[in-house]
Amino acid sequence: MAIHDAKLVSDAEMSSTMAKLDKIERMSKQPAKPFRRKAALKAAAKARRVTGAKPVTPAAPRIQLPAALPEPWLRLEEIALEAPGGKTASLPLVNRFRGAPATRAFDVLRTRLLQTLKARGWRRVAVAAPTRGCGATFTAVNLALSLARVPDSRTVLMDLNLREPGVAKALGRAPSGDMRGFLKGNLRVTDHLLRCGQSLALGLSDRPAVDAAELLQAPVCAGVLDAMILDMNPDVVLYDLPAMLAHDDLSGFLPQIDGVLLVADGTRTTAAHIRACERVLGEDVPLLGVALNRARGSDNEAFAV
Repeated sequence: MAIHDAKLVSDAEMSSTMAKLDKIERMSKQPAKPFRRKAALKAAAKARRVTGAKPVTPAAPRIQLPAALPEPWLRLEEIALEAPGGKTASLPLVNRFRGAPATRAFDVLRTRLLQTLKARGWRRVAVAAPTRGCGATFTAVNLALSLARVPDSRTVLMDLNLREPGVAKALGRAPSGDMRGFLKGNLRVTDHLLRCGQSLALGLSDRPAVDAAELLQAPVCAGVLDAMILDMNPDVVLYDLPAMLAHDDLSGFLPQIDGVLLVADGTRTTAAHIRACERVLGEDVPLLGVALNRARGSDNEAFAV
């Protein structure tokens, strides 16, 4: 083997030099007079020239840069959460009442949900109630707004309650969005979703669909939603769905979700309702938790719907 421009050092010389290096480094770390520290540094430099060792430079601290937004996300039409003309939303929103008990409750729910999803590698969550009027849309909208406040995150909220679309109204906007056409593959994701700032996208619906259950079970619907997730690469996707015990929409949609957040009404939901919902879910799709709305005697009662 050829060696060019190299100085060979015997094993004895190398061992002696390494011992000196160890002693010098110990000396350089001790409190010492200026001239002794200079001497140690000079000796260390000389020893490194003999061994060919390079000075150790402290590694620069790593800075975690925000993930770049996907290009399709940036191409979404951007809207303001407030409707033109100062029209107020029909539901109390956590962004309006940052210091309210309801806001704190949604922030706690958000954090627990994120921890569960990250631990399991999930992101597709259905929000539904056992019966109509328990506040599933209220919960889905406010949870989405709370999730969107997490820095460098992306949340998509899809109004799949095709029986009674209500997300647009909850946000104070006029009904808009052809959700049926989107789920049938007639619209591109960039033509349907709307973006609220950097961290929240909305899929809205402007009218009921009589074939809601069949539409959600169709293979084309699964393909469209999978493509949407690939394009948008969101951290969390929330699907607002109709009542579990009133329709079979959620039952047919189970293959498209990782878990269900059940919304119970403290004034009407019973333990029998919860057990019936668990039977609908079976063992394949987990019940992520039960959010109690209109809890009797709770500070949050004024915020329930």
